[in-house]
Amino acid sequence: MKKVIIIGATSGIGRELVFSMLKRGWLLGIAGRREELLNELRESYPENIVTYPIDVTKEDATERLMRLIELRGGMDLFCMVSGMGRQNPALDEGLELRTAETNVSGFIRMITGAYRYFESVGRGHIAAISSIAGTKGLGAAPAYSATKRFQNTYIDALAQLSHIKNVNIRFTDIRPGFVDTALLNTADHTYPMLMQPAKVAGAIMRALDKKKRVAVIDRRYRILVFFWRLIPRWCWERMKISN
Repeated sequence: MKKVIIIGATSGIGRELVFSMLKRGWLLGIAGRREELLNELRESYPENIVTYPIDVTKEDATERLMRLIELRGGMDLFCMVSGMGRQNPALDEGLELRTAETNVSGFIRMITGAYRYFESVGRGHIAAISSIAGTKGLGAAPAYSATKRFQNTYIDALAQLSHIKNVNIRFTDIRPGFVDTALLNTADHTYPMLMQPAKVAGAIMRALDKKKRVAVIDRRYRILVFFWRLIPRWCWERMKISN
């Protein structure tokens, strides 16, 4: 039975991944900020789930991750789902900085902690939910776009580092399009090709099974990203992309 750690398991994609993995009988260690939601999941599946609250923006987050791994009795797969993103065309500085704190500082804490653990045991699989937003800078969400590009590049760098060190660590960079979760304010904004979390979780499971290095979810977004990459910078900067 595979032992999996999921950071950001209390809602949205993370919660649906929990249910998908439970169907396979996997043993899970799940974390998030909302302890009451973690407890609900653990009480519903006490034989398969252990929990530990982690706020990735706090300095003790890596220490807490190690404790969760210990409680689970080890780790074969690490899933980084936790993230933050909002449209911010007004450039509210606090929102931009909080986004960077979660998606950059928090991301580094969790991913490097998982990397060092797998390096110590000699093998492992790191999967991270980034976004197609890292493909191009979206004017409505500057910090979100930039932090997702950061995540893409950071995973690339660690993949190279694992080869340099001859460490058997696999990486999967999962890049969804718009998903109907609390991350998106669907009451105030409209989003094209909106996907449901359960469907996205199913696609992620298939990508993990195939050990894909990069997985854009779903096919419609793969086509979109292909054409996005072809748009010259001067043209992209003049496009009016909004809600």
